[in-house]
Amino acid sequence: MNKHAKLGFYIFFIPIFLWLFLLIILPQIDLFLMSIQSENETGKMVWSLSNYGEFFKEEIYWYTFIRVAIYSILVTFLTFIVTFPIAFYITKVVSPKYKGFLTILLLMPFWVSELVRIYGWMILLRESGVINYFLVNYGIIDKPIEMLYNDVSMVMGLVYTSMLFMVVPLLSSLEGMDDSYIEAAHDLGASKFIIFTKIVIPYAAAGIVSGSIVVFMLTLGNYLTPKLMGGKNSLWFTEQIYNEFISSFNWNQGAAFGFLLLVLSSLIIWIGLKLTKQNLSKALS
Repeated sequence: MNKHAKLGFYIFFIPIFLWLFLLIILPQIDLFLMSIQSENETGKMVWSLSNYGEFFKEEIYWYTFIRVAIYSILVTFLTFIVTFPIAFYITKVVSPKYKGFLTILLLMPFWVSELVRIYGWMILLRESGVINYFLVNYGIIDKPIEMLYNDVSMVMGLVYTSMLFMVVPLLSSLEGMDDSYIEAAHDLGASKFIIFTKIVIPYAAAGIVSGSIVVFMLTLGNYLTPKLMGGKNSLWFTEQIYNEFISSFNWNQGAAFGFLLLVLSSLIIWIGLKLTKQNLSKALS
């Protein structure tokens, strides 16, 4: 490597390293160190695992922890089910001259903030909202129905806010697939199901895994959508972390909860990669 190549390497490497170290690695180390400290009887901070013990003592904590993991996996699966046909249609079915337009149309709702999009759903679903207005006026129902503040509306909101992070990797993966694979399989008598499961899905596996990782992590750490659309009974673990940090000013307990959430996301992603036999660097490349 010559002098100019080394200089170029350091120019690009140093900002990336500083970004990773200062904004990701260092805060996580500090989070862990804070989580294993607690006050003793004299008010002095000592090293202890009592913050983690508190998690297992209270049923509401580990119940919410498990609930969030299950719902995050469900949201990831539903997001894939919703976005895959859309991505396949844009890349393999529609005329090439309309691909750009449909892609922009698909991404346009995500040009505004998540808060605006969630309030849009709330306007549609609330008791005095648009859907209830038409249902009552057309005599379909006698009185408005509260469609918000339940798990169904919360999951729907999480799927909607996560769609962008699933559909973009899928579009990228499917765009690179040669259509002749599908045509050859069809000419050899393969059914649509066989073509889908044996050709399309394996080819798009890297995009599926990449999108699933991002959607899962964003859903697991989401605070806004469960709070607004799930209501008081949303029981999302990030809200408990928020309460420990902001409401109770118990930073050590909040740090323990935050680190547990990090461990949970890493563990589930590792299990998912092992089950799908995918490599993390390949999936995210």
